[in-house]
Amino acid sequence: MVEYRLRVPLSEEDVRKLRVGDIVYLTGVIYTARDAAHRRIIEYLREGKPLPFDLRGGVIYHCGPVVTKKDGQWVVVAGGPTTSARMELYEYEVIEKLNVRVVIGKGGMGKRTAEACTKYGAVYATYTGGAGVLAAQSIKRVIDVHWLDLGIPEAVWVFEVEDFGPLVVAIDSAGRNLIEEVLEESVKRKNELLKVPL
Repeated sequence: MVEYRLRVPLSEEDVRKLRVGDIVYLTGVIYTARDAAHRRIIEYLREGKPLPFDLRGGVIYHCGPVVTKKDGQWVVVAGGPTTSARMELYEYEVIEKLNVRVVIGKGGMGKRTAEACTKYGAVYATYTGGAGVLAAQSIKRVIDVHWLDLGIPEAVWVFEVEDFGPLVVAIDSAGRNLIEEVLEESVKRKNELLKVPL
C-alpha cells in the first residue's frame, strides 16, 4: 500500500501506477454525478450533443451533496458518497468516451467498470460512507452546478477540493477488483466453516 497526493486533471500515467489498496488524496476539480446525471451524460454522448463540462483527465464522484446558499454562494454541508453499483450500467461508456481517470463512490462496482479501468487507464476508489461532513471539509468551494433541473442531489456539482480523501483504490487499471476479491474470500471462508463439524 502506497499513499499518493495527486492533482487533477490526471494523466493516464498518474492513474496506471495506482494499485488496489493504495491511499489517494486529490486536489483540484471534481464533478459529482449520480443516476440521473449519468443517464443524461449518456444521452448527450449518443445524440452527439456537447456536454457543459469537460471530464478529460477528470474525476467523477458518486455523491448527492447537501448544500445551502450563504451570501449568494453555494456551500457544501455534507458530501458523502452514494452507492456506486447503480452507475455500473453507464460507467464503462463514460470512462471510454470522456477519458475520466478516477471514479469515487462506495460499495464497489462491477466487471464492466473494471474492464474500462483496465482498457482506458482509470481507477475506482472508495470514500468512507457516513463521513459526509468530513468530506465537505475538503471541498473548498462550489465552482459551478449543471442540470439543477434534475434536483439538487442529482445535479452535476463542480467542486474545488484540497486533499480530498482518504480514498482507497478498489479497482485498478491492472484488473484487480478489491470488493469482488473480498466477497469471494468471504464466501470461501464461509463454505470452509460450514464444513467443520460442530
